[in-house]
Amino acid sequence: MALECTISELGAARVACIMGRVDSATAGALEKSLTPLFDTPGRHAIIDFTALDYISSAGLRIVLMSAKRAKQAQARLVLCGMAPHVREVFEISGFLKILEVAADQAAAQAMLA
Repeated sequence: MALECTISELGAARVACIMGRVDSATAGALEKSLTPLFDTPGRHAIIDFTALDYISSAGLRIVLMSAKRAKQAQARLVLCGMAPHVREVFEISGFLKILEVAADQAAAQAMLA
């Protein structure tokens, strides 16, 4: 399955829903899709992984870059909707210790409130 990323508005935050696989072949497209999330200073964002089947180290790099962009824009980034196998990749990499993670979009929005 190819990568698909849709951006929508949820309250005061932008939400990126990622579907499919994020690997070395699709990481560039994901980076391009996520770049506009933080073009407004102070505008928070949520990345929803509910429909994500797979993420590689290339995908983790894009998520980390997005977190750095959020910090530069004086905004927050919350990840949500991780399936157990996706969460495990984030856990093994140590990213769960440095990134904000919520169970779902509602919980993520509550964290940003």
